[in-house]
Amino acid sequence: MKTVTINTLNTLKEQGEKFPVITAYDASFARLIEHAGIEVVLVGDSLGNVIQGHDSTVPVTMDDMIYHVEAVCRGNNKSLIIADLPFMAYATEEQTMENAALLMQAGAHMVKLEGGAWLEETVLMLSERGIPVCGHLGLTPQSVNKLGGYKVQGRDDQSAKQMVLDAHLLEEAGADVLVLECVPTALAQQITNELSIPVIGIGAGPSTDAQVLVIYDMLGISSRQPKFSKNFLTETGDVETALKAYATEVRSGAFPQPEHVFK
Repeated sequence: MKTVTINTLNTLKEQGEKFPVITAYDASFARLIEHAGIEVVLVGDSLGNVIQGHDSTVPVTMDDMIYHVEAVCRGNNKSLIIADLPFMAYATEEQTMENAALLMQAGAHMVKLEGGAWLEETVLMLSERGIPVCGHLGLTPQSVNKLGGYKVQGRDDQSAKQMVLDAHLLEEAGADVLVLECVPTALAQQITNELSIPVIGIGAGPSTDAQVLVIYDMLGISSRQPKFSKNFLTETGDVETALKAYATEVRSGAFPQPEHVFK
């Protein structure tokens, strides 16, 4: 696999070629992901759930994120690395700049933030200063206490229209990529079709430009399997083959199937 950049992802979107994204939190899994030819690695604050054992991502700190970004970058030299800015790490412009710079210096190629219109100026500020940005709409896990749980978002007309507006605002502000989590298939398809930047889905149906799964979910290690995930390890028997199978099914459109999406 050649080194993956933002230009690589844009070309895939333009050519209508889907690409896989997977989370990783350490050098060993990161190395296997590179060997499997997966274009993008997300060092997600989901580590709070699957590694630290918390019931949300809220307790994850900047020190945690820096530690895991550095570990992943030691194991993977080819994939594009996206790193989450954790809870309350981008509440102010000063915080955002300082913490985004720390993640980039740790080896990330892009930072991810959760939220819509309120982040417009933040995204613009980061983009103007050379820091690539991935937006995140739909179910935003850092806001789980405000949302009242892990619920599908955008099911009513008003919230769906707001999500479409937010997606356009983030793109116009300079976001390079957008994640849509747990939104109805038709809404995700609309947003994907309307945006020129790549859209990565998780529980957002088959029409997004890419799919992302938590590696512990797709290997069946997590204590609870989300509806939108699939255990690829049971079908293959080893981790690297499971990763390759995931990548193949994403690229071909075989994953996700109807049982993995929300209507």
